[in-house]
Amino acid sequence: MVKIVADTTSSLPLELAKQLGISLIPQIVIFGEEAYRDDIELDTPTFLQKLRTSPVLPKTAAPPPTLYMPIYQEAQKRGEEVVVVAPSARLSGTVRSAETAAQDFPDLKVYVVDTQTIAGTLASLVLMAHRWAQAGALGEVIAARLKEQAIRARTYFLVDTLEYLQKGGRIGAAKALLGELLQVKPILTLREGQVAPFEQQRTKKRAMARLLEVVEQECPATVDAHLCVMHIEAFEEAQELADALRSRLGLLEPPVIYQIPPAIVVHVGPGALALGFFIA
Repeated sequence: MVKIVADTTSSLPLELAKQLGISLIPQIVIFGEEAYRDDIELDTPTFLQKLRTSPVLPKTAAPPPTLYMPIYQEAQKRGEEVVVVAPSARLSGTVRSAETAAQDFPDLKVYVVDTQTIAGTLASLVLMAHRWAQAGALGEVIAARLKEQAIRARTYFLVDTLEYLQKGGRIGAAKALLGELLQVKPILTLREGQVAPFEQQRTKKRAMARLLEVVEQECPATVDAHLCVMHIEAFEEAQELADALRSRLGLLEPPVIYQIPPAIVVHVGPGALALGFFIA
């Protein structure tokens, strides 16, 4: 058997991960001198409350290798292999932590996969890995399939404000101020595991309409696309997007909606929306 390990940047609900037997490692969110796990100590609503009252922008840190070690130890006892489905190494140190922990278990087969993605798109890959493991696939096979799928992954983000991108050093202060004055709403994407600009619209309404167009053009209207919608404190808009996508693509079921976790909220801010899927 193969043990699937993921982390909270996948947006996978804790209850679902527990139900499926997927180990979910927390990211670390730091407010000043205080550090919090974003699984049992800090969920997204609680984080947003703290964010609004904090005088400084919080920081994030990858999970330390010690959080992986008990999982590896238990897998070794059970005679299992381990596949770690990790977020992009260019966005998080999670890959490095998982690999560092594996060095203490030379007799355990550990496959750490840099998926080059994050959030709900990453959740889709985690669930794929779980299904393959349940079907009896070996760790090496699962890791190879994940890498093949990751190449097909597409993720688009719509941020509600440029403030957090500016504070995080993604754009300059002058550009952020100009963007706010002009009501520019940037659409971001992931390219080779990094956040990159896709285009910008003058209003959020136009940006949401453009997101729908992009998905219509690129996303296959099949279950293999694993289309999902993600949001930060914008459930109604996420639901609107999901319903519109179901109608436009002729889907039998609406896309899954994920709430984006604190470690990502730090960098994009409240009100963000995202879409993830896999091209044919």
